[in-house]
Amino acid sequence: MTQPIKISILGATGSIGKATLDLVRAFPDKLEALGLAAKSSLEVLAEQIREFKPKVVSVGDQAARKKLLDLLDWPQSLAIKRPEILVGAEGLDLVASQSGAQTVISAVVGAAGLRPTYAALVKGLKVCLANKESLVLAGEILTQVAGDRLAPVDSEHSAIFQALGGRLDCLDLDRLILTASGGPFRGRSFDDLKKVTREQALNHPTWSMGPKVTCDSATMMNKGLEVIEAHHLFNLDYDQIEVLVHPLSYVHSLAGFKDGSILAQMGPTDMKLAIAYALSHPARWPLAQAALKQPSFEKFLNQAVPSPLTFEQVDRKVFRPLALAEMAGRLGGTAPATLNAANEVAVEAFLAGRLAFIEIFEVLERTLEALPVQKITNLDEALAADQRARIKAAAFLPK
Repeated sequence: MTQPIKISILGATGSIGKATLDLVRAFPDKLEALGLAAKSSLEVLAEQIREFKPKVVSVGDQAARKKLLDLLDWPQSLAIKRPEILVGAEGLDLVASQSGAQTVISAVVGAAGLRPTYAALVKGLKVCLANKESLVLAGEILTQVAGDRLAPVDSEHSAIFQALGGRLDCLDLDRLILTASGGPFRGRSFDDLKKVTREQALNHPTWSMGPKVTCDSATMMNKGLEVIEAHHLFNLDYDQIEVLVHPLSYVHSLAGFKDGSILAQMGPTDMKLAIAYALSHPARWPLAQAALKQPSFEKFLNQAVPSPLTFEQVDRKVFRPLALAEMAGRLGGTAPATLNAANEVAVEAFLAGRLAFIEIFEVLERTLEALPVQKITNLDEALAADQRARIKAAAFLPK
């Protein structure tokens, strides 16, 4: 009998982490959660620990560790061994590279995912990557150490990955079309965006995601970061990567080949499909029969096929962050790291009520203009660029 894949989940209490644990629950013969890491939602993490019994856990700081221990409150007589609980960035790196793990789900949001992703790859582990910021900051460095041990989890890149049969390299691949739902403000004018509220920005029409990624989808920055990620994953020039709006979100992306044929991957808007394929490829697990609320083939076709599969161009004059990301990608060096850091600072301020939605765009532009582009040759330089940009972006926030 085949042993289950031993996995560590970075970002266990987020949407990707929870979906991955749904798979562990559904396929106990295929997956075992060896390590969990989370910065917040400690009540959720405590429940996950009780159910999945990981060997090692990491939290944000010592205060979070104390709170987690209080929540667990396991008596010494309990037969279940309490996991080792680590803290901070070092703890995150150790969970990512722990002995015994075979695969890491890298689902930490933002630049914080870079070091643990790198640590896992250097250790020789397979990484199922949901943390696109790692490739945005240091794509060339990560792909050099990764070899064939990277599997994309973002639905768009998973779609291309599936079209290529579970490969990242394909000499016959000519172009990619990344689809976007258009978010909650599709068709709006620039003036309309000046009135956007936090609640409106977080009301995504087709996907259920965390607040940061949902906000990035509303600005189209998420798609811009995905363009940079696709450039590194599939080794294509930026001129070979296109973005089209597909409001229904049935087609997750399309791969165009040199002979003129196009392969499109379709499916429900559920990240468990992409996560499962990243873990299982080239095999496919029976999600629709595993009590995971997946629609049957017939049901999906009945709801998707009668609908017109329309595609639209993106208005980059309105959704400026996409154009800025494409420009930063072409500039290379520290430019993508600068843009990503500015975006993290601006989105955090917007979600906290300190910045208007449209002002996110201004912070991105001003930060990118203010910092010169430099070469990146190692991880420390990428992280230094990230920190410089955070300081500069914070200076552009309203006082």
